[in-house]
Formats: sequence, structure tokens, C-alpha cells
Amino acid sequence: MRMLPLILILLYMQPTRAQTGQVVQGIVYHDKNKNGQRDKDEAGLAGVAVSDQVQVVLTDSKGHYEIQSRGNQGFVIVSLPEGYFTKIWWQKISTTNDFALVAVPVKSSFTFIHASDTHISEKSLDRMEKLRAIVNQLQPDFILVTGDLVKDALRVSEKEATGYYDLYLRELTKFTVPVWSVPGNHEIFGIERHLSLVSKTHPLYGKKMYHQYLGPNYYSFNFGGLHFIGLDNVDFEDLWYYGHIDSVQLKWLKADLAQVPATTPVIPFGHIPFYSGGLSMNSFTEEGPSRTLERESGKLQFRHVVSNAGEVMDLLQSHPLPLVLTGHYHARQVFWYESSGQKTRYEQTGAVVEANRHGDELLPSGVTLYKVTNGKLEEGQFIPLDKK
Repeated sequence: MRMLPLILILLYMQPTRAQTGQVVQGIVYHDKNKNGQRDKDEAGLAGVAVSDQVQVVLTDSKGHYEIQSRGNQGFVIVSLPEGYFTKIWWQKISTTNDFALVAVPVKSSFTFIHASDTHISEKSLDRMEKLRAIVNQLQPDFILVTGDLVKDALRVSEKEATGYYDLYLRELTKFTVPVWSVPGNHEIFGIERHLSLVSKTHPLYGKKMYHQYLGPNYYSFNFGGLHFIGLDNVDFEDLWYYGHIDSVQLKWLKADLAQVPATTPVIPFGHIPFYSGGLSMNSFTEEGPSRTLERESGKLQFRHVVSNAGEVMDLLQSHPLPLVLTGHYHARQVFWYESSGQKTRYEQTGAVVEANRHGDELLPSGVTLYKVTNGKLEEGQFIPLDKK
């Protein structure tokens, strides 16, 4: 038998980088003096969930975590624990990723605003001004923005798409409260290639542009006794997007929920509805950029709802699930159904960018304000952006 040289045998036996992945580690600590650096008297925080968008681990008693990352998502994320905050809750994976958290008051009563479909461009800046006016008046603890943040990245050039992203980031700096964003279909760069003339090999193609500007496309955080989960529920195949959560994100979601006490309510928020009356607003067609039907791996599906909603809900209903927030249809909708399980409200809010006319009905532009008291969520209050 022919013998391989010893060096080749050793190389063959060595695990590849794809097999071993990358060790991601660091410390999550209480930044007492808020200087962003760990000083000698600043202790690590135990039991904080940290993720590479695939696996989720908890920090040990000294605030240390370690992940053998094989996900190649490129980010490490801290799921902000109750009573702590930081603007730097995600980082690109490096040798060491530490997170400095600042202590904030724990609130038994708080409010938040659900906004969606800002579709930002120079022409729509007045809509953002109206949104900020509402925020300044009501002073919620934070804002959730469920996608279609920019006017369009699907079918335009890199210069135009990045101009919209730059504008969105600039507008975010003007808010006085935290803004949590998730992607919509209009954030996916260049995939309608017959219109954008963008190549699949472009370094920002698809969701890479969102990552470049806004970081992780899904994540979680804790506030006021609730666990909020930002989801990316827009997928794409060839030229077209559709509602769907992929297998990698489902794996992460299962791991994220496993670290949350079973009695803690969860509030997911994403762009495309899981279930919606909005389907009845559209005719059913398989053709054109705004078509309502899509073949996913050869199977015909509704394009504008999440095709694997049942699979996602099976995971989420391991916890109290009072509310699921989405956008996309540019209309305030409140939906729930009678079932043998728990009652969950599937709510969409109006579009910030404009009102939506459907037949003789005008569906107003607006946002929804929610109040939470002792972990109990009250009914949402829809607030129109335009005064009557």
C-alpha cells in the first residue's frame, strides 16, 4: 500500500476552520462610571445571554462567556438583561468581545411605541418629524420599528440605496429614546436584479447592506418583565422576497427562548405579518414585483405573510405570548382567534410614510402606543400622525 508522507497525514487529521469554527469570548460587566472601559472595581454580570446569532450562552459568575462559533453570521450580541442598557449591544466578532452595561432603573410600569414602514427618503423627512413630535410628547421608554425603514434597496443602485440607509441612521440620532429596528423587504439590497442591475457577487448584496449599517438582523432584549424578540421574517429566493424565517434563525430562536424563564411573556416584532387580514386587500397574482403569490422551492405560498408561521408560533408559545407586532400592509390591524391555547393578539400598525387608501376607505398613517404595568400588557392606542 502506498504510504502518504507524514506531513500530509498530519494535515489530513487536522480539523478544518469550518469544523472548529472560531472561539468567541469576552466579559459582560457593570460599567459603573460609564466610561466604556472595565475598571478594577467593575464586576462581571452573571447569567446574561450572549449569542452569535446561532448559539446562545449565559455568562458565568464572573461575567465571562465563550462560544465556539460556527454560524459565520459575523456578530456577537448581548441580550440586554433587566436593569441594564448599552448602545453597543452588538459587535463584529473579534478575538475578544467585551460588553460594558450601564445600570438603569427597573420599571414596573412603562410604555413603548410600535412604528413601521418609515420608507425614509428626502421627500419623507417630514413624516419622521411628525413621528419625533409624538415621541417627544409621549416620552415612551423605547420605539420598535418593524421594517421597510428605507424607501427602497430592492431595485435601485448601490449609491441610491446607501443614501437612504445613511439618511435613516442620521434620523435615528435625533430620537431621545432607544430605537430598535428590524429589516423589511425594502432593506434587501439589489435582489430584483432586472431593475437594480446589481450582481449577486456585490459585497453588499441581499442582507449584507443591512448588516453593514444596522448590524444583526435578529436579536432580543429584556425590559419591564418582558422579553422582546426582534425577528427577520423576510427571506428571498432568486429575484423575489417572501415572508419566511430560515432554519438558522429558528435554531437561534429556540436557544434564545430556552434561556428565558417559562413564565416571562415574550413580545416578538418583525416586518411581514404571521397572520393578516391584509391578504383580502390584494388580488392574487403570481406575476410582477408586487405579486401576492410566490413559489418557494417549487411550492406555492402567500408571499406577504410568513409561510412557516405555524413552526415559529410553536416555538414562541412555550412562553406567555400576549402580542406579536408587524407592519408591511400600511394599515392598523388587530387580529386574534379563538383557540384551545392562549390568546395572542397579532397586531399591525399604520405606515409612518403615508396613509393608505383601499377603495373608499382611508387607512391612516400612525403608530401604536402600548403600556405595560407589572408585566401586564394593556390594549394598544393607535395615534394618527396627521391631525384631522
